[in-house]
Amino acid sequence: MVAELVGPTLKAAADFEKHLSHPVEHALGYCQGLVSALPGPIDINRQAFANDPLVHALFATADDIDQMLGRSQAIRDFLAEPSSWESDHFYAMFAARRQEKKQLGMSQRGDVIQNDVPQLILYFSGQTLIEPSCDLEATRLGLRGKALQSLLHTFHSHVEALRQERDGLRADASIERANLSTAHGTLDEQALHTRHLAELDARLRQTAESLMPEQLVEALADFLRAPESALHLSPVSITVDRLGIVSDEPPDDLNRHTLNFPELTARDRRLHLAMLARIRRDEALEAVEMVRDQQHRFMLI
Repeated sequence: MVAELVGPTLKAAADFEKHLSHPVEHALGYCQGLVSALPGPIDINRQAFANDPLVHALFATADDIDQMLGRSQAIRDFLAEPSSWESDHFYAMFAARRQEKKQLGMSQRGDVIQNDVPQLILYFSGQTLIEPSCDLEATRLGLRGKALQSLLHTFHSHVEALRQERDGLRADASIERANLSTAHGTLDEQALHTRHLAELDARLRQTAESLMPEQLVEALADFLRAPESALHLSPVSITVDRLGIVSDEPPDDLNRHTLNFPELTARDRRLHLAMLARIRRDEALEAVEMVRDQQHRFMLI
């Protein structure tokens, strides 16, 4: 799997599998710890939207829960499998992007009501479910594999950037050689072209060497030994009211609640709230049928 995701160049290095065995094992252990640190599973349904402040903050309306379930291809594929009938509920990783926007609104402090008060609104977008399964441990195992894939994709992106840099340096060096061969300026101008070409050639050699199979295997091994920079969880704590308005005041258990959740930093560098969720199968089936009916009605119109 490593060579397929990173690039076939790795296979040209002698004993690359043996050289990477311990780094891959270390990375898998890290991914396992990452998945084990995910909170939950929490119930995501209409009742939780009404009673759980976190679930209420994750969706604009209770109907958005049904829309997420019904439009998810991963959920549709899972529900089509016989294994989805092994339990009345299933598990998955829930992910969403935290968003904030500013607005002017009304605020009340004691008996005093103020208008046009600057407010910061918390909301979430891109809600999705990953690795659904009736077996919680199977979901965790699948997430561990996806975490390792994310690391390998990150390194693949690094390799692609190096290749693009090499190709760009080759093109720049070719242009500089052409300029030098046709230069009719002063000796100082020719010397400037010569120095620039030497710098380009030096950078080109360095980049080309880093793309050699042995160098790539060593770089990948170092990367997998320290995966924290590319994939990690960061704790977040925010106090908001039922309207999503961020507050500096302490929670009061009636209107204001402190939301605690981790955010996952992955290969695209975007932050995603991540936790384990539990979904009832019958509610997911109903949501899928509802969305299919909506899509069918739209096509007829």
